[in-house]
Amino acid sequence: MGVETKLEELSQDIADERPPGFWRQVREDVRCVFQRDPAARNTLEVLTTYPGIHALLLHRIGHRLWRRNWRYSARLLSYLARIWTNIDIHPGATIGRRLFIDHGSGVVIGETAELGNDVTLYHGVTLGGTSWSHGKRHPTLGNGVVVGAGAKILGPISIGDGAKVGANSVVIKEVPPKRTVVGIPAKVVQSGQGGELNPYGVDLNHHLIPDPVAGAISCLLDRIRLLEQEVGIGGCLPGGEQLEDECKKCDAKDVCETENPAPHAVLSNAG
Repeated sequence: MGVETKLEELSQDIADERPPGFWRQVREDVRCVFQRDPAARNTLEVLTTYPGIHALLLHRIGHRLWRRNWRYSARLLSYLARIWTNIDIHPGATIGRRLFIDHGSGVVIGETAELGNDVTLYHGVTLGGTSWSHGKRHPTLGNGVVVGAGAKILGPISIGDGAKVGANSVVIKEVPPKRTVVGIPAKVVQSGQGGELNPYGVDLNHHLIPDPVAGAISCLLDRIRLLEQEVGIGGCLPGGEQLEDECKKCDAKDVCETENPAPHAVLSNAG
């Protein structure tokens, strides 16, 4: 039985369970740190030195106060948690099970944000709003979503189950399940799983993303070379006579060398 099958069965079992109690949630929050952070060594260390755990624990309490209409107490607890952890989670935000906030510095989660189970957020992530309305104005993240450092997800949009958001991306549109998005504004650059799941069935390889800009430039370079061959020009520099002239003063050699064969090979195969 593969890891993906086990993950699907586990997700189904979780869906069939009743909502966990407070202390069970806390135990799950602590255990998930060991599953997603190889630096975690023991429970005492996690409980006393991980700001993500502290912020999440205080949010669990504050959210219960918020739902009981003890709004000022909830906001005050959230404010104290922000001072302590540098993580700002509005007590009205709905957070599922086993959220992992790695490092945590600068993370902001808005009032109407909704996070599913097994979500991973790195430092500097913002789940923000784009409207003055009092309704739903923050994102909804599905199960197993991974959001890279510095990424901003803005507005009442949905990020599908298993999706990954690249570091420093700005997401303003819906993201389908199991897609990887990157850029400003973020665009889908990869479908399906981008890397191997860890032993716990979590895909943290949000760094394994293609470079769509380099790919587009490489395509243009190929077309330019073909056009140059048609008109009998040997290089792209004015006065160039040899194929080597094309790269004498170019600072983008890495694009050509990593994405395409040498100009000689492209031109020789063009006919």
